[in-house]
Amino acid sequence: MKFVDEVVIDVIAGNGGAGCVSFRREKFVPFGGPDGGDGGRGGSVWALADRNLNTLVDFRYARRHAARNGQAGRGADQCGAAAADIVLRMPIGTIVTDAETDERIGELLNDGQRMLLAKGGDGGFGNLHFKSSTNRAPRQKTPGWPGERRRLRLELRVLADVGLLGQPNAGKSSLIAAISNARPRIAAYPFTTLHPHLGVVRAGPEQSFVVADIPGLIEGAAEGSGLGHQFLRHLQRTRLLLHLVDIAPIDGSVDAVAQARTVIRELKKYDRSLYEKPRWLVLNKIDMVPPGERQARANQIVRRLRWKGPVFLVSALTREGLDELVRAIYAQVSEEKCARRRSPDSRFTRVATAES
Repeated sequence: MKFVDEVVIDVIAGNGGAGCVSFRREKFVPFGGPDGGDGGRGGSVWALADRNLNTLVDFRYARRHAARNGQAGRGADQCGAAAADIVLRMPIGTIVTDAETDERIGELLNDGQRMLLAKGGDGGFGNLHFKSSTNRAPRQKTPGWPGERRRLRLELRVLADVGLLGQPNAGKSSLIAAISNARPRIAAYPFTTLHPHLGVVRAGPEQSFVVADIPGLIEGAAEGSGLGHQFLRHLQRTRLLLHLVDIAPIDGSVDAVAQARTVIRELKKYDRSLYEKPRWLVLNKIDMVPPGERQARANQIVRRLRWKGPVFLVSALTREGLDELVRAIYAQVSEEKCARRRSPDSRFTRVATAES
């Protein structure tokens, strides 16, 4: 299935039905009075978060979503039928923005959450609505109110606790496959990852967190080079970033420190807030280095990068050091979640409006 994380759609709510002008006509009732009913409400367009979806591909070609109009009122005090609403199922993590005004309408953060995208128009009033002691035979009616029309931009940002950063062939796909249930494509050439992958990592009984893997970053990614810049938005909701560095590049001319600096530089260009997130250095592929040289090479990389945060030496192939890394990640994520719950004024994102 093709991964689509940004689309533009048109949503059109139904118009309300018109009111009716009618008078009661019965034998032996010469002055029956008005009996024109009101029009029915037009259908609305709703968004529904569905945890079973992970892409916006359903909206790639179905760009127009219109609800039906409400029926007009009729005589004999009969109101028009209201039109059915339209429900658009979207993956959790979808941000809905008005494409014309850039106003953010809301975000879908929980399974089953509903968001009103376009409200249907109310029905018009029939002449029965205007009956009074001084106006016993009203001939007034009102048309139905028009429904809302909007052009919306849908942007998917996956919900993950931890994000993986690194250049192509740093071993991100191998790492997420080793510690989680994700099964991304793994090969001995760059850019095997073409879209984000999510994996659930089990740190223990009833202890888990979600990891996101995105395509590798290369120099110039912030300006549009490569694929990674298209998916950096998926890391903006993470609580922790893991910067993977190949400690033993196959090509001897490749400098691991220079590659790491490139990723840091591109991250800073793309989004300052993303650059300031907690970031750990993970030196991967230590199985390619003799045991006696690993620590010395790691110290050299840390010293040249002037790295101040935590450093982990792992091998996604042999699983060496992965258990320690998973436990440390879970402790960090759990601590931040608890801190967010304790903070009374902290809100992760704006909660979308439910029914009006």
